[in-house]
Amino acid sequence: MKILFLGDIVGSHGCRFVRSKIFDIKKQYNIDTVIVNGENSADGNGITPASADMLSFADVITTGNHCFRRKEMMKRYDEPCNVIRPANYPEGAPGKGVYIHDMGSARLAVINLMGTVYLEALDNPFTVIDRILEDIDTPNILVDFHAEATSEKKAMGQYLAGRVTAVIGTHTHVQTADETILSGHTAYITDAGMCGAELSVLGVKSELAINKMKTHLPVKFAESDNPPFLNGVIIEYDKKNGKALSVERIILR
Repeated sequence: MKILFLGDIVGSHGCRFVRSKIFDIKKQYNIDTVIVNGENSADGNGITPASADMLSFADVITTGNHCFRRKEMMKRYDEPCNVIRPANYPEGAPGKGVYIHDMGSARLAVINLMGTVYLEALDNPFTVIDRILEDIDTPNILVDFHAEATSEKKAMGQYLAGRVTAVIGTHTHVQTADETILSGHTAYITDAGMCGAELSVLGVKSELAINKMKTHLPVKFAESDNPPFLNGVIIEYDKKNGKALSVERIILR
């Protein structure tokens, strides 16, 4: 079976571009499941019910450190839905960090985790994933590890090697070229990249980001309207044992 995972989708331009390409990609690569990171899908950052609806083509929507930025999304997290937030937020936070996607012939567990190096001081993602895996009763498991430090992502990949189908890094918006299969079982990439304006600073208008870095004065970021591109990975796996058979980066301009 095949999973298409798309890195952070940025703003309405990114959402519209992905929607315009997704069905052709699914047909070309014979995709069974689509998973996207939607934590930047709303204009101006975060995710809203409206931007989540724009990603309705996805079977599962993961998020990250901006998951609770928009208050209008709080209620949606507590409703039965396919949008998840990092599982290592403290008890009492809205939503859930695991989604079981039932495909009939197999089930795929999607787990969202957030790193703690240079990010918020959440529960330890390594101990949290150990607890979660004790309760997962399918061998097909994908982890979206939303983290800043490449070292933390590398460590998580090796920590879960042989225990999950895939560990996909998100958050830094720049696709890395280190896709591999760890321990002959677990597909891994440090960052899947982003879907949004290619000529930008992580999807933001370049002049705004440059001004912020140059002056250190407050700047209201806005999504770049330059031509978008799409970054992600395709993972083929054996649904009987959860073993990844291949991982392929894709970039579509």
